Amino acid sequence: MENKTGKILAVDDNEDILFALKLLLKQHVELIKTTDSPEDIPGLMRNEDFDVILLDMNFTKDAISGQEGFDWLQRILEIDPEAVVVFITAYGDAEKAVKAIKAGATDFILKPWQNEKLIATVSASVQLKRSRTEASGLRMKQKEISKVLDQPFQDFVGASPEMQAVFNTIKKVAKTDANVLILGENGTGKELVARALYRNSPRKDEVFISVDLGSISETLFESELFGHVKGAFTDAIKDKAGRFEIASGGTLFLDEIGNLTLPMQAKLLTVIEKKEVIKVGSTKSIPIDIRLICATNNNIHQMVAEETFRQDLLYRINTVEIHLPPLRERTGDIPILADHFLKIYNKKYKKNVSRISNEAINKLNRYHWPGNVRELQHAIERALIMSDSGKLEAEDFVLSSPARKSDELEIQTYNLDEIEKNVIMKVMKQNQGNISQAASELGLTRTSLYRRMEKYGL
Repeated sequence: MENKTGKILAVDDNEDILFALKLLLKQHVELIKTTDSPEDIPGLMRNEDFDVILLDMNFTKDAISGQEGFDWLQRILEIDPEAVVVFITAYGDAEKAVKAIKAGATDFILKPWQNEKLIATVSASVQLKRSRTEASGLRMKQKEISKVLDQPFQDFVGASPEMQAVFNTIKKVAKTDANVLILGENGTGKELVARALYRNSPRKDEVFISVDLGSISETLFESELFGHVKGAFTDAIKDKAGRFEIASGGTLFLDEIGNLTLPMQAKLLTVIEKKEVIKVGSTKSIPIDIRLICATNNNIHQMVAEETFRQDLLYRINTVEIHLPPLRERTGDIPILADHFLKIYNKKYKKNVSRISNEAINKLNRYHWPGNVRELQHAIERALIMSDSGKLEAEDFVLSSPARKSDELEIQTYNLDEIEKNVIMKVMKQNQGNISQAASELGLTRTSLYRRMEKYGL
């Protein structure tokens, strides 16, 4: 161990032993902490991530059997299942050594020790800990890969010119590492586009990490995306890798990026530009290599104009933009989509509904579909569950808002402010007061809608 590496905790009730260990090991390791009381172990482990714990097998309560050492071994492994523990005892024998290994210890050293052997044992144990940490990271990545592969991935369905244009863009962009921004209303399939880009990219054998930025509070933003070290804040009981670090080598999908506040945008921009993250509570930078895909249902270009979204961040994330059309603009795809979902749910619920009547298709075509393809999918699932016949009829579909043709706005004035006020009132009523959905339907950001509502006293 010529280069100092490893953080060691030595626990022994003999002060002379601790002094000798510290004197010997401080020349070879980056940190060695000692304590004569095993009661200190949990607190020390909370404050520091030790590579190896050198643990006395026999304390004053029980000088010979070693049971107290075994009890503390179990406590240590409960706190950190990846911990590397090496027992040290003057009463060692083959039987205890076997028992120690079976109980989860890594190795066994007898007092008095040979310095070279102890140094070699500690060195090998440090390497084991590093390997375990690396393996744990790989397992985490594999878990994320499996999560993607295990999901029932539903490929895009659509023959409309609008969707064919989307398919062509995906084919061209997928094989590159270009950052992609996916724009579209809720339910249009933005995550499906992201997964299609991933599955057809050179990074398809690496991880795909999806993050819903709309569900992350500003206080947890850095910890979730960039990670934290043990002790960085009250609940940080151990090091945690952030989403950027886990996704390194693969693809990171940031959904609802339009929901980020300006301070969060600034932090994200720094990481994208520098291609490195610094965990909360650390000063060490970690290089990252990701393919970034972002999505939003907000009018992000209008947000830039209103200075609620950084223009320099937009330049970084939208090397290529993919616009997903709402379902009302590609109604020709409704029969194809409906048949696709019918087959899926027939299989899921073990039913045999053979088709959807023409009257039902006509009803679906006339509907406005504020929830887009996702809403159609749910409508088909619900209708199939409730149906007792082999065919879905128009009455099987209970749609939540009026059909498109009866949904036209009656204009009784040419005053633009009055027209805008009436449109906002109508859309807010249709969306039952949901600001996000109403803003999306109006092509506004939530901030812009709030300003207009304030302007008109709504």
